[in-house]
Amino acid sequence: MPLNFVLSALVTLLVVVDPVGLAPTFIGVTEGLSESLRRQVALRAAVIAAAILIGAALIGNWLLTTLAISLSAFRIAGGLLLFSIATEMAFGVRMRREGETAESALEEHARNIAAFPLAIPLMAGPGAITATLLLAGRADGNALLLALLLAVIVAVAAICLVIFYSAHRISRLLGITGNIVLSRLLGVLLAALAVQYVVDGIRAVLAG
Repeated sequence: MPLNFVLSALVTLLVVVDPVGLAPTFIGVTEGLSESLRRQVALRAAVIAAAILIGAALIGNWLLTTLAISLSAFRIAGGLLLFSIATEMAFGVRMRREGETAESALEEHARNIAAFPLAIPLMAGPGAITATLLLAGRADGNALLLALLLAVIVAVAAICLVIFYSAHRISRLLGITGNIVLSRLLGVLLAALAVQYVVDGIRAVLAG
């Protein structure tokens, strides 16, 4: 079970965060910065995004309890939200929106670029936070599973960091067509995961 949980969490967060898909955005927002500043921005963005997702994982269940929201209801709502993001990815809307955000961020200082738009909302956006809350709910208070989830979050942030460090190489390797195709495929996969969240939520409601 721990292995299945880790694989599920890793795939879900990798698809939602989409580190490879963020590479072109990272190139755009760090345009004109020196290599050292670009690396600082990448590291700061990864740390901020990881902190946000870890916080969501740790206080997610408490927040749901405080607001009197059942996990089943949140799972259905989260699945619908993820499906919305998936359709944006599949039809290219998200890519255009990220490009617009990247252009506006060019005027900000390098430290601000790391927080916005990289960490929020591109890396630790609504979809990633929702997925983290849902995964924390699956842990159901199990300390081992929760620790594994935190490790997966750190791993995903580290993968983003490596991708950002290699962004220019990856972008040249994939090309424009490759980036578009990859985004579409990830969107379809995320849509399937989102539907599964909704199905699980409905099953839990009916069982209850």
